[in-house]
Amino acid sequence: MGRALLEAVAHSTDFRLKSALERSDSPFVGKDSGEITGVRNGVVISDDVEASLSGCDVLIDFTRPEATIQSLDICTREGVKVVIGTTGLTDEDRARIKVAATKTAIVQAPNMSVGVNLVFSLLDVAARVLAEGYDIEIVEAHHRHKVDAPSGTALRMGEVIAKALERDLESCAVYGREGVTGERKSSSIGFATVRGGDIVGDHTALFAGIGERVEITHKASSRATFAHGALRAARYLVDKDNGLFDMQDVLGLR
Repeated sequence: MGRALLEAVAHSTDFRLKSALERSDSPFVGKDSGEITGVRNGVVISDDVEASLSGCDVLIDFTRPEATIQSLDICTREGVKVVIGTTGLTDEDRARIKVAATKTAIVQAPNMSVGVNLVFSLLDVAARVLAEGYDIEIVEAHHRHKVDAPSGTALRMGEVIAKALERDLESCAVYGREGVTGERKSSSIGFATVRGGDIVGDHTALFAGIGERVEITHKASSRATFAHGALRAARYLVDKDNGLFDMQDVLGLR
């Protein structure tokens, strides 16, 4: 995602790269970030979060939860707006993001893709129409290096569907099946996870009824879609002083 973001900024007309951050043990630290995109830009990749954020308007963060929270504390102090695409966030992390949003403007979403966020809206409609007599399963696939499962996008799909059906996802979600599991409960929302190769991200919500099934699928073939969505989110924050928003707000789907 770092590479995709650098490329998106390099080809944009309204963004200027101020800093590029990596973890301390990254071999890219100390190198010109433009080497990654093929055009040197003089912005050296750093592991110094505080120094890198000084003078920035917005941070676009696709890292790990612990790094996101560290950066968030600095952003609230320095008045830097934040776009958070990090997944695997805990309830405590989300609570800290909500507090931070009283001091600065934040867009936080498990998936920055415009197409995926359209899918979220479609799922709300589908769940309401197919509320009775349809079993719901969510299947997601990602590359072998992804460390959290199910994906943040799959969980968000489940949340959207559960809310439309007035169910509590925490109590009705089934995250794995093995052995003699007994018959499927009609209120369950199942999740299946695939990890392998270089799959960028595939997500399908399956509504299986008697005699028919409805599948709503999104497949990402490039991380560029997430990067361009993140830039769109950053533009949305330009005139915002504080507040917590998501991609539904950015795209006017709410």
